Amino acid sequence: MRVSAVVLDLDGTLLQSNKQISARNAKAVRDCHSLGIKVIYATARPPRTVKQLLPIELQQLGSFVYYNGAYIECAHTGLELHIPIPAALTSDLLNACVGENPDIELSIEVLDEWMSLRPIDASSRVGVNQPPAVTPIEQMREQAATKVLISGSFNTERLLQRYSNQLHIVVTDGGGLIQISSNEAAKELGVAAVCRAFEISLEDVVVFGDDYNDMGLFECCGWPVAMGNAVPELKQLAKEITRTNDEDGVAVVLERWLKADSNPGLDR
Repeated sequence: MRVSAVVLDLDGTLLQSNKQISARNAKAVRDCHSLGIKVIYATARPPRTVKQLLPIELQQLGSFVYYNGAYIECAHTGLELHIPIPAALTSDLLNACVGENPDIELSIEVLDEWMSLRPIDASSRVGVNQPPAVTPIEQMREQAATKVLISGSFNTERLLQRYSNQLHIVVTDGGGLIQISSNEAAKELGVAAVCRAFEISLEDVVVFGDDYNDMGLFECCGWPVAMGNAVPELKQLAKEITRTNDEDGVAVVLERWLKADSNPGLDR
C-alpha cells in the first residue's frame, strides 16, 4: 500500500511506560516526515500535557487530534476544530454522575483548562505535575466541556444506558478511567478531518494504538498496527501486532516501511 500518513497514539504506544519517547522511536518519526509522510498524533491528552511530553522537534512535524477527537489542530493546513459537549448536557451529565456516587473523582476539560471537584494527583494520573483547578460543581455545570473524566468505582453500564445516544463514552486504562466527549468527537473523526485537509485517503494511513479509544481508527485506516501491550479487542482489529511500547514497537514497524521506501523491490 501507499503510505501517506502515520497516526500515532501517545500513551502506551509512542510513549514508553515512563512517559518518555525513545531515541529509536523519535528517529523513525523524523525519518517518516523527511520522506513526505504526514505525521498525526491522536491522543486522549490535552495540548498542555502533549507539549510537556513530546519534544518540540516532534511537535513541529505533526498535526494533533487531542481529547480523543474533541479538539483538532493542524498548523500545516490552518485547520482548527473544537467539538465540546453542550453546556446543558454537561450539566445533566455531572448531576447524574454525582447523584450516582457523591464521592466520585470527577473532572472536566474545557479546551486546555482542567477543573475537578476535589484535588487530584496529576503526577500519578497523567505523568505531569500540573494539577486541576478545584472548582465548585455549580461552575463546572456552566461549561461546554471538551471532555469529562471519571475515575474510580462507578456504574459504567448505567451511564452507557442513559447517555450512549448523546455522548461518546470510552472506558480505558484497564477500566480505571471513563472518558466522555461529544458524540460528534472521536479519534477517527478527527483524523479523517486532518486527512481531508491534506487530501489524503484513509486507505493510505498507518495507525498505531493500544486501547479502546483507538478502535474506530483501526476500523477505518488502511493499515492498523496494535502494540504488543494493546487490549485484546484492538489486536483482533489489527492487520499487524508489533512489539510493546517499551520495546520500540512503533519504530520496529516504521523502520521496515522506511526500508521498503528506499528499496522499491521490497514488499511492505
